[in-house]
Amino acid sequence: MIRAKDIMSTDVISVKKDDPIFEAVKLLVENNISGLPVVDDDMTLTGILSEKDVVDLFYEHEEAEDKTVGDYMTHPAVCFDSNNAVLNVCNFLVKNIFRRVPVTTDGKLVGIISIQDILNSVLKSRQEQTVAAN
Repeated sequence: MIRAKDIMSTDVISVKKDDPIFEAVKLLVENNISGLPVVDDDMTLTGILSEKDVVDLFYEHEEAEDKTVGDYMTHPAVCFDSNNAVLNVCNFLVKNIFRRVPVTTDGKLVGIISIQDILNSVLKSRQEQTVAAN
């Protein structure tokens, strides 16, 4: 059985809830990602900030100058344990609007699984099966 830890990305860009909101938006744009896990100093997952969470900035640009990630993030964040089956993650992503889910071990952020990670896993598995068949 393939587990979350087998396909998750471990090079995760994250933010803290006290970070300025426009710095977080800059991270989203510069890294071409759709969401950022929000963590405490000890990497405990406290929420997630998605593109959709910050769309309101279009309307409140000037009023948001002093706002932080904590003002916009979704909490608690839906997450999966690193030992959860990837099939469970897939089922969740199919049934919900999320494009990514944080992966934790003992409540601490250790990775993230995006739809892209799942597609990469599918292609890798197919390639391995093709090589094994030849």
